[in-house]
Amino acid sequence: MKLATQDKPFFPDRIADKLKLIQSMGFEAFEIDGKMLVDRFEEVQDAMKTTGVPVVMACGGYRGWIGHFEEDKRLQAVEDIQGILEHIGKLGGKGIVVPAAWGMFSKRLPPMVPPRSEEGDRQALLASLRALDETAGQSGTTVYLEPLNRYEDHMLNHLSDAVSIIQEGNFKNVKVIADFFHMNIEEPKIEESLLLHKEYIGHVHLADSHRYQPGDGHLDFIPGFKALKEIGYSGYMAFECRVLGEDEEAAYRKSVQYIQSCIQQSAL
Repeated sequence: MKLATQDKPFFPDRIADKLKLIQSMGFEAFEIDGKMLVDRFEEVQDAMKTTGVPVVMACGGYRGWIGHFEEDKRLQAVEDIQGILEHIGKLGGKGIVVPAAWGMFSKRLPPMVPPRSEEGDRQALLASLRALDETAGQSGTTVYLEPLNRYEDHMLNHLSDAVSIIQEGNFKNVKVIADFFHMNIEEPKIEESLLLHKEYIGHVHLADSHRYQPGDGHLDFIPGFKALKEIGYSGYMAFECRVLGEDEEAAYRKSVQYIQSCIQQSAL
């Protein structure tokens, strides 16, 4: 298992400088914002060549959501994501992380009744993923479908929800991303869910129980890492978290060391 990170406010602006910094922290790759990838593509290419640090994944950076209630915004999301997939493919990257939606609706918050039926939600997701599955196949990439917790999305909350959509659509280029923060809220036991859906796990996100850097909260990562080792997962685990501490860079470096220790302990 290899470590990657998303961008952080305290990282330098130049992409080559970002990659040099994260390499010095112990990360092996960068998970880039999709808009940054498209808008600064030549700079990203040059930075990869200069530093030897790969940009392996995109996350975010597009308009709308693949499960948007408004059809024009759903189609806009699909179009933007297709462009991001084509760009990440040119870099030899893996693909893009895509939730059904984020912050659009929650059944746990008023008004609690969404404006579209569950079947309507499902058909919207299937339609979006059909188009993205085709683009991913053409670009040699993968769409990583992300279940979010019940307060951030109402459509896909469990790994099983994402797996069900993939199975129904018979998608060849769609996998599931397992996010430890969301799983800590939604999955009864993280390790059991990972083992159960092992054929579909394609990417991992890391954050602690409070969404800050790993090691600062109370989440036990070791059982989940043991499960990932058991299923033979050898991909990237990307830090997707805010950073807490007066010296953010120092706190982030400490978090990398903590996760590296958890990985070592999971092998014992």
